[in-house]
Amino acid sequence: METTAPQKFEFRGKEYPCCASLTMGIIGGKWKTVILFHLMNKTLRYNELRKEMPTVTERTLSLQLKALEEDKLIKRKVYTSKPPLKVEYSLTDFGRTLIPLIQSIANWGDFVVEKYSKKF
Repeated sequence: METTAPQKFEFRGKEYPCCASLTMGIIGGKWKTVILFHLMNKTLRYNELRKEMPTVTERTLSLQLKALEEDKLIKRKVYTSKPPLKVEYSLTDFGRTLIPLIQSIANWGDFVVEKYSKKF
């Protein structure tokens, strides 16, 4: 009897056992989805992102932004024409493909708060 090897998914040199694992590998963790949520409709500077997420540390925000940029989900634009240095972050076209997913996650969070927050 012939057995087929389980399907593997590869993205940027990493292998994932399933498509859900790949998705969570790219946007999983505490802050990546939050960053993407705040960039869904607008371009933000680093300090504006920090104000939107006051509990994230600067180191964590920097690392998460770098990871999202490496995965080509966000783009970083640096303006060096005059001091002080200005850096803006926005979604790439690839990152925009996540908007329906991020919006669904946000909607589910609203639903949980509305229907279940007082019951737990």
